[in-house]
Amino acid sequence: MALIEYDFLPGIDKQDTSAGAENRWIDSDNVRFRYGLPEKVGGWSSLISDTITGVARKLHAFVDLNGNRYVAIGTDKFLLLYFEGQLHDITPLKSTLSSSTIATTNNNPVCTITTSTSHSLEPGDIVLFDSVTLPSGTGFSASDFEDKLFQVTSVPTPTTFTITQSSNAGGTVSTGGSIAVKPYEKVGPAAQSYGYGFGISQWNGSVSGAATSTLNGSLSANSAGTGGVGTNVTLAATTNFSAAGRILVESELISYASISSPNLQTIVRNVNGTDNASHNTGTAVTDATNFSDWGEGVLASEVTLEPGLWSLDNFGQVLIATIANGKTFTWNAGAAAPLTTRASTATSGFSTSSNPTASRLTLVSPTTRHLCHFGTETTIGDTTTQDDMFIRFSDQEDINDYTATAINSSGDFRLQDGTKIVGAIKAKETILVFTDNALYTMKFVGAPFTFGFEQVGTNCGLIGKNAVVEIDGSAFWLSSNGFFMFDGTVKSLPCSVEDFVFDNFDTTKGQQVAAGINNLFTEVVWYYPSQGSSYNDKYVVFNYSEPMKNGVWYTGTEARTSWIDAIVYPKPFATKYNASNNGTFPLVVGQDGLGQTKFFEHEVGTDQVNEDGSTTTVTSFIKSYDIDLEQAKRIDGPQQLQIRTAGEVFLAMRRFVPDFKTLNGNAKVSLSVKRYPQQSDTITALSPFTIDSNTTKKDTRARGRFINVKIENDDSNETWRFGTLRLDMQPDGRR
Repeated sequence: MALIEYDFLPGIDKQDTSAGAENRWIDSDNVRFRYGLPEKVGGWSSLISDTITGVARKLHAFVDLNGNRYVAIGTDKFLLLYFEGQLHDITPLKSTLSSSTIATTNNNPVCTITTSTSHSLEPGDIVLFDSVTLPSGTGFSASDFEDKLFQVTSVPTPTTFTITQSSNAGGTVSTGGSIAVKPYEKVGPAAQSYGYGFGISQWNGSVSGAATSTLNGSLSANSAGTGGVGTNVTLAATTNFSAAGRILVESELISYASISSPNLQTIVRNVNGTDNASHNTGTAVTDATNFSDWGEGVLASEVTLEPGLWSLDNFGQVLIATIANGKTFTWNAGAAAPLTTRASTATSGFSTSSNPTASRLTLVSPTTRHLCHFGTETTIGDTTTQDDMFIRFSDQEDINDYTATAINSSGDFRLQDGTKIVGAIKAKETILVFTDNALYTMKFVGAPFTFGFEQVGTNCGLIGKNAVVEIDGSAFWLSSNGFFMFDGTVKSLPCSVEDFVFDNFDTTKGQQVAAGINNLFTEVVWYYPSQGSSYNDKYVVFNYSEPMKNGVWYTGTEARTSWIDAIVYPKPFATKYNASNNGTFPLVVGQDGLGQTKFFEHEVGTDQVNEDGSTTTVTSFIKSYDIDLEQAKRIDGPQQLQIRTAGEVFLAMRRFVPDFKTLNGNAKVSLSVKRYPQQSDTITALSPFTIDSNTTKKDTRARGRFINVKIENDDSNETWRFGTLRLDMQPDGRR
């Protein structure tokens, strides 16, 4: 039988079965489509020799008046600047807690800091130590603390907290010395959580301000107490703990009947269905007595604890940085020694008293240059008046004037459809404002209203603040109801991988979704967390340049937490998070659970070049639908009926002819067969076949009712772009 040519349509089809998706590719990873042909994506390379501490979820590139290029990076703990190969910490600080003292315990790295006033810190917060004078006998030197960052590990009382040093103390000191504690502004948790609450309760019913301490001795994965014996759990301190109740140690709940400091007595493990586990000494312990029970019904509302997020924009050369549901800060690139200056509410030209102190997000309007606060306070400076649907905008060209008068253009407006404003994005001479249910346009109309608002869509709300992008006047976004676009009219995007995405997508973590544009390849990409994953681990791409009935879509697993296209810099930038490793910038002494973010330049080379210069292979693959041997029979008669007998007979493949538009290094081609569509693939004996630029054909011995083809690479310095599939097949009987 002669060679049969198969022309595949671009994109991945996961809506049909593997046998029913005729002439389609059905699976891929690290593959894109250009001009209808599949190819391996470009590589990426680290921009810096450090890794960022924490998870980055927002990037913003801008240029100052002297042409200097910057990228602002917002993480769950820090606000950083990337400037020509170096990182700079510009995270704003809270008020300094002066004259704080320190206590140590011999052969223990945990240090207790006592403040002169209530500190309002929580476990996980970051503090900077300055003006350090230590008491004698600690075994530490002032340089072990001076100008260093520490993570708060526990909060025994409102005026004490603990940190963990990098080594053990050389002696026990009850208290003494003098330390200036400079708390970092709190951004939020690394991951979004979802649970049930009772009014003031938080995630899984937790209560703000609950007493905390640390384990003084380890717990084993059994029913016993400290050291694997008895019925007591020993803490570093039991101050402010309930006389009887329960504690939360990592994800395990433990009940206790009484306290004999520093012991919680008559403990019971496996409480409320949680599993006992091993916990190291020094592990944080929280008084969970007043927490709502896991799985209890909702009396007030379902509760979502959103992750730490930033809004980043620029007003000329001034960076505008807003913590989600928090304050707005500025950083001026034109100031003296800007790279050693932190963002603050006291930057020259920015008024603390005039600006709202609690906003869901901010942006600077295009062309008119109003600073707009979304989901903000109805009374400026009073955080208790924050209204998630309320919008306030400054006077034109004045980011400090929000009082509407007859001679300015400041004002406010409240949206109606939805429960909260989720996101906003600039488009052509307009702002698109998304609630959790609707889409509004916000257009400059001049006096007396300044901006006009029009609802242009419903049941199309944005799933997360960073889940929308705009290109040339068209917006693309991810909703809990599917994929949408707006080009003057809201449209639902047909998607050939929709079921696959939403069946795997953990929609309770929608605020972690990161959307991006890769304009060179006409791609919109959404990175999202799958079920069971705390962080983004999957992606889906819509290629908007090749119209098809269900769009050109493809999927993969190389996840990112933030992305910006090539605008200020010539290549796209993106961040990748690893919760298992510690970051190196900013360096946090005794950090635990902060994770690390790698900062990459994309479309560079063929592989991943790490911060230490090492290379990680970028593998890729694409897989075809299950091909059968089609025969046609014509039955004579009035209707000239044609019967298609697909899959009726077994096929035998003798050879295939590879056709690569581009092939650097090797590619591998695997053939898999099956007798029936529901069966699993059986890889043929000679697979995989290694293909290089000199390969003309490959002889095979493949037999089955169905056969599929997988093209992949698994080594470094390899890239490919596939052309047309040609198979030599013939009938080979019916069983």
